[in-house]
Amino acid sequence: MKFSLRTIAIAAAMALSGAFAAQAARTDIVIGMQLEPPNLDPTSGAAAAIDEVVYANIFEGLTRYRPDGSIAPALAESWDISDDGLVYTFRLHKGVKFHDGTAMDASDVKFSLDRARAPDSTNAQKGLFKGIKSVEVVDPLTVRITLKQPNGGFLTNLAWGDAVIVAPESIATDATKPIGTGPFKFRTWVKGDRVEIVRNPDYWGTPVRLEKATFKFISDPTAAFAAMMAGDIDAFPGYPAPETLPQFKADPRFKVVVGSTEGETILAMNNKNEYFRDRRVREAVAHAINRQEIIDGAMFGYGTPIGTHFAPHNPAYVDLTSLSQYDPALSRKLLAEAGYPDGFTTTLKLPPPSYARRGGEIIASQLRKVGIKVKITNLEWAQWLGEVFKQKNYGLTIVSHTEPMDIGIYARPNYYFQYDNPAFQKLMKDLDAATNPTRRAAILGAAQTMIAEDYVNGFLFQLARTSVINAKIRGMWKNSPTQANDLTGVYWVD
Repeated sequence: MKFSLRTIAIAAAMALSGAFAAQAARTDIVIGMQLEPPNLDPTSGAAAAIDEVVYANIFEGLTRYRPDGSIAPALAESWDISDDGLVYTFRLHKGVKFHDGTAMDASDVKFSLDRARAPDSTNAQKGLFKGIKSVEVVDPLTVRITLKQPNGGFLTNLAWGDAVIVAPESIATDATKPIGTGPFKFRTWVKGDRVEIVRNPDYWGTPVRLEKATFKFISDPTAAFAAMMAGDIDAFPGYPAPETLPQFKADPRFKVVVGSTEGETILAMNNKNEYFRDRRVREAVAHAINRQEIIDGAMFGYGTPIGTHFAPHNPAYVDLTSLSQYDPALSRKLLAEAGYPDGFTTTLKLPPPSYARRGGEIIASQLRKVGIKVKITNLEWAQWLGEVFKQKNYGLTIVSHTEPMDIGIYARPNYYFQYDNPAFQKLMKDLDAATNPTRRAAILGAAQTMIAEDYVNGFLFQLARTSVINAKIRGMWKNSPTQANDLTGVYWVD
């Protein structure tokens, strides 16, 4: 059989083309998440899972968090701050469009911030915007924000997911069909299974390398392990089964990355509950808890003990763990002084994360040893948000607060643990007004000490960010300075 030189050349070219195609890096990714978001609008929901899907991917703010926790420009190209610290003038990028094709301009910024701070606002972090006096449209690409008093953390406030810019034309449906300005567009949400996003071809900034990303929801740690091993999941930030990490470390297909988070994991106490309104009872609970036992038993050693609501990696952190050392004898003494020598029975309502479910069993055993019996109820995330977070119908609960620098929640009397202390509220006002770093650190130290000495909650540990990632993936965040799975810099290598 004879072949012409042309035939051979074509065959060789086709073979070479096929080889290159086989070696081409993937442009899709499947991200595992333990919790499914209740909705996809970060401006009207408290669940961290919302931001874990949409932050920096679908929605953007005037500023944003970098992977190292610093603040960078986002929709705002630049800004000026007046000498008295009251007026911020933001200049917006040109040519920015929402995913539905409408232009994003200063009027959308005004709409978003006015909506977030309105009396009827449903924004979970409405307090971020309480210091705004006015928002003015100077021209389509310039917006002026005037504050009631200087706020040294204002640019950081604007980087939160709760401060992203939304459009009046699409806000009504953002909860189920989010329309932002980001490098990815929403494609579909299969409830109980996944959310899919695709690359935005009209993105105003640097294009992302991924063409498609799927967020797959797997609540069961055993199922998460199986999905990773089978290759059904490419990366699982916040991997929920730390006991299996040694197997991934030994497998060259994967890399295990351990970083930090802003997640203060607490045994929250309802400070208006018949038992926990008494500081002595709250202190008794704190001394009944063996933090290291919880870290070892629930998190297999991953976690840093904390004695207050503040991240240990923050330069202003004060180590107050000695105030609530494990001392069951002291717990029983305090309970007797409070009028409960035989203890009492209360509720422990647990959301789905494994740190809560596993930690809850350990804490229940520890409390039982000092006479406090708990009735454990496992709740789905939407139930927890309803019963605990909104209705405040609970005695105890366990949750990680993954928002950055969120000690200010203790200044909100109607927050779910219902701590009402005017002295602490004044500290937060002083913090907002302080711009000097040394002064801010001193105020933060006083605030940490106050809530630790009031035993507002049982402070357990700082949640570690344990991620299992396909070894060929680059660009995933190691640490979690905010609650996000930012895919803007993620790509595959051959």
